[in-house]
Amino acid sequence: MIAPVLDPSVFAELSDTMGEDFARELVTTFLDETPQMLATLTDAAARGDGDGFRRAAHSLKSNAEVFGAGRLADLARGLELGGLPDGSAPLQELQQTVAVTCDALGQLIHE
Repeated sequence: MIAPVLDPSVFAELSDTMGEDFARELVTTFLDETPQMLATLTDAAARGDGDGFRRAAHSLKSNAEVFGAGRLADLARGLELGGLPDGSAPLQELQQTVAVTCDALGQLIHE
């Protein structure tokens, strides 16, 4: 179920502009690096490191935008601009959205 999670036209444009192999490589890199981005974000929140949290959220947002993952980008943007969350619910929602987005990206590059 890619459409609600990803804007396929964004990936198509990326593939057209950069080449399909390079676009797939970017997705693979995102899939490989996202667990560490989430760990950095979660760790920064636990330590009360607002700057580290903001940087990690910004990185996740920027990467999500590259692939047209609007919901993920919006959540990460909210965390980036909103500062350290009060409670774990925002991070849990982000983690769930990351999982769905990564599944959709994985399907996209294996079509």
